[in-house]
Amino acid sequence: MEFLPTTPEEMKAQGISQLDFVYVCGDAYVDHPSFGHAIISRLLQAHGFSVGILAQPDWRKKESVIALGRPRLGFLVSAGNMDSMVNHYTVSKRRRSADAYTPGGVMGKRPDYAVTVYSRLIRQAYPDAAIIVGGIEASLRRLAHYDYWSDSLKPSVLIDSGADLVSYGMGERSIVAIAEALDSGLSVQDITFIEGTCYLTRHLEDVYDYELLPSFEELKAEKRRYAESFYTQYCNTDPFTAKRLVEPYHRGKNALPRERQGSAETGQVPAQLNSEGVLYVVQNPPAKPLTTLEMDDVYDLPYCRTWHPSYDAQGGVPALAEVKFSLVSNRGCFGGCSFCALTFHQGRIVQVRSHDSIVREAEQMTEDPDFKGYIHDVGGPTANFRHPACKKQLEKGVCKNKQCLFPEPCKNLDADHSDYVKLLRRLREIPKVKKVFIRSGIRFDYLMADRSQAFFRDLVKYHISGQLKVAPEHVSDRVLEMMGKPKHSVYLKFTDAYQKMNKACGMNQYLVPYLMSSHPGCSMKEAVELAEYLRDLKYMPEQVQDFYPTPSTISTCMYYTGLDPRTMKPVYVEKNPHRKRLQRALIQYRNPENYELVVEALKIAGRTDLIGYGPNCLIRPRRDRDKHTKTHKRR
Repeated sequence: MEFLPTTPEEMKAQGISQLDFVYVCGDAYVDHPSFGHAIISRLLQAHGFSVGILAQPDWRKKESVIALGRPRLGFLVSAGNMDSMVNHYTVSKRRRSADAYTPGGVMGKRPDYAVTVYSRLIRQAYPDAAIIVGGIEASLRRLAHYDYWSDSLKPSVLIDSGADLVSYGMGERSIVAIAEALDSGLSVQDITFIEGTCYLTRHLEDVYDYELLPSFEELKAEKRRYAESFYTQYCNTDPFTAKRLVEPYHRGKNALPRERQGSAETGQVPAQLNSEGVLYVVQNPPAKPLTTLEMDDVYDLPYCRTWHPSYDAQGGVPALAEVKFSLVSNRGCFGGCSFCALTFHQGRIVQVRSHDSIVREAEQMTEDPDFKGYIHDVGGPTANFRHPACKKQLEKGVCKNKQCLFPEPCKNLDADHSDYVKLLRRLREIPKVKKVFIRSGIRFDYLMADRSQAFFRDLVKYHISGQLKVAPEHVSDRVLEMMGKPKHSVYLKFTDAYQKMNKACGMNQYLVPYLMSSHPGCSMKEAVELAEYLRDLKYMPEQVQDFYPTPSTISTCMYYTGLDPRTMKPVYVEKNPHRKRLQRALIQYRNPENYELVVEALKIAGRTDLIGYGPNCLIRPRRDRDKHTKTHKRR
């Protein structure tokens, strides 16, 4: 196995004079199937196309994107495994200090809005080259979206970037179809028929079976219209039932970005615009889910399974350590959490690899000199989803207006872990494997819906390292409803069952709950309710996640519009940075550094009864603060 070329010298050594595709990526080049650029490039290679990797080019220099020459068919552009803005900034919009996807963890090797910046740079260097954008950043920006970092509504990434196509979602099917269409001689402007893509057009005469969304100008003018449009998009994410969606953009003030408006000096209109100055973004229905055989083929491609050797001197790429000895067993998620973008990206239909494929990868893993006997994870977006939620999904698709687990498990839900149990048992039997952990998220409400105790027992007995991390997120049923999560009573039943299972197995392992502050629907009252629960639990979380409004989630739509797009009812949204800080401080009320913030929060909530000496109080009065601090330190 050899790496794909990253320099002209490597191209020459591999006998390549011109590449078919140049993949421009915001991540360092890691040839491992947990990295999107590795999967797409190896898949294209398997279909006979040559691909070069241009990882983290200097976006300040046009010359950086011509390092591998002009590709025969086109450029592929991705920000990497993470959205570049999430990669760069915390929820408080402070710059992060490290980038795990860059050699040595160095920050600053990719630009903000990387897909847009790279695409514009390529367009400057090669005005008529085909540019196809993909990955999580492009996928979640394929239509108009709220941008938290600029606090504004932004147009489709196609409008902003100057790219020709978006390959959205998990792009294996669409990227091969695009490559074959380009190779057949089709112009990129004529590739309008591939599922899982978005394109630009001047006219709608040839677009059929579509639903017309409000124009970008309407969305900017009225937040309710955006909420309505977003929910239409949300209901059209299923590959079996989705319609084409069309979003119009008009030339003029506060409409198209300057790049799409033409020259102010000459008055020229870009080719994409018609005489009325209207440009349409067309989203084709999502690509069909991969079969198990197709998933196996993707993960059986000849990956080098490590970073490019040019990074050795810098200590390699830190992100690889998290996945090097982990196994992907599934993709897709029918969990339906409001704050998660998986519905828009991977979809709700679970797709799985075969046991044989996963075991082959595990056996290959054991031959790695760095393998110490521990498989770190066997999972995916949700570890314990190993088949579609119900039998009809692979024929008729998912229900448009119903969730599989929320507000309660659907009567048609197939809650069965038997396949996962068999897989885990096979992995435990592999020579050289000492322990198989599960570190992906476990959906505890799905586990509780399974009448069999086999997986629960094996999970507790074999697959936890002292503590199990789960995500109840909150305790207020009002907030949980906004989150699309089960009622708090379900979590309480799970914690009781977990303790009993530990006792039955002779174990003493802990639960570590992930909690979220400031989610839409959470006022100071609900934040105090969560603090009281933690008081009773005698637990202070070391980490708390403030709600982060990333593009294309129901929760982000709530944050921007103040409306629940599912019902169009108003939702309380906390946007004030200081009050968000107060909510976060309540969850960590035991931390002496948060004392003044907790006092302020309790006063706002009208709960000063929680300041005192009683067993139900969160903190002591201010005059005893120093004494309280010393006591806390001794604990």
